[in-house]
Amino acid sequence: MYRIAIVNYQAGNLRSVQKALEKVGAEAFVTSNPDDILTADGVVFPGQGACDSSMQNLRSRQLDTTIKEAISNGKPFLGVCLGMQLLLQNSDEGDESCLGILNGSVRELPSMVKRPHMGWNQVQILNNDLLFRDIPQDSFFYFVHSFYADPMQGEVVSGVTDYGIEFCSALSFDNVNAVQFHPEKSGLIGLQIYDNFLKYFCGKGK
Repeated sequence: MYRIAIVNYQAGNLRSVQKALEKVGAEAFVTSNPDDILTADGVVFPGQGACDSSMQNLRSRQLDTTIKEAISNGKPFLGVCLGMQLLLQNSDEGDESCLGILNGSVRELPSMVKRPHMGWNQVQILNNDLLFRDIPQDSFFYFVHSFYADPMQGEVVSGVTDYGIEFCSALSFDNVNAVQFHPEKSGLIGLQIYDNFLKYFCGKGK
């Protein structure tokens, strides 16, 4: 059983993420302790809310440096929703700089569509990324967001979704995966995302 740290920075939805990870066999725990995060077998970085307050909370707990250290150390890492957006350099949503793990910005969805983008939508899988192993092309996942990640390096984009524009809904590079949708709210196919994270990135089943 793999120990998965769920980063707690007061950005919500922690218990449902924990329950989903437990369903696929993880020992999942919610923590804001840097040592717990750095010694876990994998890290899930979820989030709902605003960029500025979230980055302020991360910095006040020194979790910004902890996340960067975990990623640089090769720790299996999965960002979810806001946890994906904060990996970039900055956000149109606020003035605070983000983590800067990836070059790029977080953009607002166009005004011609209803915001937030809330409900089920399809993900077009762009490569053979292991996070989407055994998941059919154009599967539906559950989204709740008004902003989206726009990374400068197109090669990191592993999934896209159409909502007025085509936006990055999944990315993957090195030991990092991230998704804009909520796997924990996406039924059995969402659980497959968490199971694949354990199996192929944290070593479950090896």
